[in-house]
Amino acid sequence: MSLSSSSNSTRTLATLLPYLWPEGRSDLRTRVVVALICLILAKATNVVVPLLLGDAVDQLGSLKTADNLWLGIPLAVILAYGLFRLSTLAFNQLRDALFARVAQHAVRTLARQVFDHLHSLSIRFHLSRKTGALNRFIDRGTNSVQFLLSFVAFNIAPTLIEVLLVGAILWILFGFAYTLVTVVTIAAYVWLTFVITTWRTRIRRQMNEAENDIGTRTVDSLLNFETVRYFNNERHEVARLDDALGQYEKAAIRTRESLSLLNVGQAAVITLGVTAMLVLAAFDIRDGAMTVGDFVVVNTYLMQLAIPLNMLGTVYREIRQALVDMENLFSLIDEKPEIADAEGALTLPEHNGGIEFRNVIFGYESDRTILQGISFSVAPGTTTAIVGPTGSGKSTVCRLLLRFYDPQSGQITINGTDIREVSQH
Repeated sequence: MSLSSSSNSTRTLATLLPYLWPEGRSDLRTRVVVALICLILAKATNVVVPLLLGDAVDQLGSLKTADNLWLGIPLAVILAYGLFRLSTLAFNQLRDALFARVAQHAVRTLARQVFDHLHSLSIRFHLSRKTGALNRFIDRGTNSVQFLLSFVAFNIAPTLIEVLLVGAILWILFGFAYTLVTVVTIAAYVWLTFVITTWRTRIRRQMNEAENDIGTRTVDSLLNFETVRYFNNERHEVARLDDALGQYEKAAIRTRESLSLLNVGQAAVITLGVTAMLVLAAFDIRDGAMTVGDFVVVNTYLMQLAIPLNMLGTVYREIRQALVDMENLFSLIDEKPEIADAEGALTLPEHNGGIEFRNVIFGYESDRTILQGISFSVAPGTTTAIVGPTGSGKSTVCRLLLRFYDPQSGQITINGTDIREVSQH
């Protein structure tokens, strides 16, 4: 990722932060705080689960009779293990439920702001942009807001916190070597995932382009069916489509092969990490420094960390796409209105008024003038017809009166007030 795109992504995330803490909404802020508490509790209970499992293994290994299971500590440890696992799930679901209202409020607020801003932009902007493209920008951008708020805030960050907690616990209980293996394994996993995913993104883009080419050639050929038949070009059209299908086939195969490579690479890294930790644990058990339960603990911790990392490639790609979509959305918000109200603009009184154009000069482009110093007046209560050939400026007069544009020179007044001095709303 380039420095410019990185700075744009940072700016996008910074712009998004106020939606996490909505101004004047104490109810939503309370939800954010409680959701964060649930997040902390979920991670706290989750890192305790392997410890309880290891303790249960040690307790069961020391049982002498079957009756002891119902009377002694092992059953309590097993029940605590189940309770903590259930608590982790419950806290995560409660967190998501609480934050859902915050995320949806952010989407609604942002969509409303963008829509309102688009209505404040000049007609020149709307005539130069495709409405369908604007709609896609808004849809994709608002969906990306919800994705980033929910996923990054409550999935990526918590996973990093869990890695730190697990590393600290392993260091305190079993020594620095276990923490080092964990950190190296996770770092290698993340590096491998980012490298292969970046490579796969280029392949996926080629596949999407090939798919678009198939659609374009198919639609173009069928829309011009009559012309194809006129010139007996059916075989040529089929050959063109088959060429596009061949390009898609190659890209699709490469996409699937690259996914298999990613999956194998990720599994290899985790397996090597787990194996290294188990070898260390085996030597410590031999030396009496660890128990069989501890052996289970170190294995469970690394496998537990691997679960949220399994989707890292997909998440990384989705986050990059979401940031691009949000940049497009915020670029619309950054668009400055060409026609803005003057400071202290007044509201035009609601009564019949006279209209006057005084030596108005205007052109849509600097090298092509449409209105050459026109002057006329329309008295209150009268009707005036403006006639002329196509392109003479009839519609332009209406657009200037409604202040879709400002003239290069001259003045337009209603009741003697320059329309540039009154509010547009």
